[in-house]
Amino acid sequence: MKNNNLLSLLILIVIGVAAYFIVQTVRDASQAATAPFQQVNEANRSLQTQVANLLNPTPTIIPDPVTYINEIRALARLETIQYSIEKVITGQTGGGTFDALFGDKILFVGHGTVIAGIDMEKLRPEDMRFENGVLTVQLPPAEIFIAALNNEKSYVYDRDTGLLTKPDPNLETLVRQRAEEEILKAALEDGILEQAQTNAEAYLLKFFAALGFPNVIFVGDLG
Repeated sequence: MKNNNLLSLLILIVIGVAAYFIVQTVRDASQAATAPFQQVNEANRSLQTQVANLLNPTPTIIPDPVTYINEIRALARLETIQYSIEKVITGQTGGGTFDALFGDKILFVGHGTVIAGIDMEKLRPEDMRFENGVLTVQLPPAEIFIAALNNEKSYVYDRDTGLLTKPDPNLETLVRQRAEEEILKAALEDGILEQAQTNAEAYLLKFFAALGFPNVIFVGDLG
């Protein structure tokens, strides 16, 4: 009876081991059978990624590691007004009868900033005179400090290039330059310099009063 039990246990062990090897063999065979399909799928995904990168390339921006500082100087600018202006500029090359074939047209929306004020570094001692309790000041004329496009807000709204030509690489640069000029022109026509001068005088009235000069007169010429 004891021998029969040992024999039964041995048979169960053999069956268990055999079943394990059968399962492993089937699993290995299954993996071996699906491996080529997995490789093909991976190759397809890689190819799709490469095609997508070709059709929609991501720009690579690499700044030069070398920096040159040309000039450093102290400033004493009193900024008294800022304009934010939007201009729509159209630039075009070619045109005429064969515009659809050889033309290049760009529609650009430019957002710019113009800042004006007084350069206090230009205020000399002889430009200020204190007599009979009155401080007379001849301020430097107001000037434009900054007139530049805001690159984050400016953009090309539309561009139409002829069928038989390539985009003019200089066209957008020229349009941006013109947009900057037009933004400055608009600010000047609106009286930015006059307003900058008025704001500077209003600010300096408070400033001189805080220094103990409550009576201040601003003049155009002390001579």
